[in-house]
Amino acid sequence: MAIAKKKAVRKARKGERIRQVAAIPFRPNGHGNLEVMLVTSRATRRFIVPKGWPMKGKSGRKAAAIEAQQEAGVTGKMLRQPAGTYSYWKRIENRFVRVDVIVYLLAVTEELIDWQEAESRQRAWLAPEDAAMLIDEPELSTLLRDLEVPESPSEPAA
Repeated sequence: MAIAKKKAVRKARKGERIRQVAAIPFRPNGHGNLEVMLVTSRATRRFIVPKGWPMKGKSGRKAAAIEAQQEAGVTGKMLRQPAGTYSYWKRIENRFVRVDVIVYLLAVTEELIDWQEAESRQRAWLAPEDAAMLIDEPELSTLLRDLEVPESPSEPAA
């Protein structure tokens, strides 16, 4: 969202760390094992999780769900508690800033055939340990490798 990015740039100019939200879409595969979805970034084409800037008037969970729909074409039930956090360096204008990302789990109930960023991204379902090997950010890689989903994701967010 343009307004949130402008606010983040202002904070970065002051030397402040900035925040984003992300979703890890997940589902059981045909054998009952967990799979997670990664998407490619638009610029570098490397695998990432759907993420974006906080959205005014929306919780972090809701913003992460919107990012998952826009970037990965998936919808579902967002779990209430964050799965964890990670940090990475992002280029903004002519500098790099540290970004803290709060990660939420999305129990996927629908995978859209056509979605907002379908033309500019690819998506892949992978075992968490395989997904972890494809991720460049060490903290996110560890989060994926050690991912634990509650037995019954019965407390989805509205």
